Amino acid sequence: MNDYLPEAVRKGLEDARLAMFRRSSRLCIHDGDRIHRILRIWDGGFALGAADAPHLRGFVDLYDGPKHVYQCLVIASREEAGERIFEFKWNTAVADRAPADYARDPETPAALLPYLT
Repeated sequence: MNDYLPEAVRKGLEDARLAMFRRSSRLCIHDGDRIHRILRIWDGGFALGAADAPHLRGFVDLYDGPKHVYQCLVIASREEAGERIFEFKWNTAVADRAPADYARDPETPAALLPYLT
């Protein structure tokens, strides 16, 4: 279908598709003080818009809105179809509490009030 459309119409459709991804995604990458919106994400990496994406390499933080989700090590990037593709060497989920070296009892109350006599 795209073979029969004029170049201006194809470019407009592509720009509209990228704008939809930017609006719908809350995911972003924090690289130091700079913030970059993620267009798409999958198990092995993520994509940023090619026009405003830097050549990231190294440690970055991935956020879903204000919530810190992953710490990532980015190792490679390439550009295709108006997107800059990045791949993870590793990504680790950020925990909201320190890991325990023992098994927690699931029946433990959330808050234990002392018994007053």
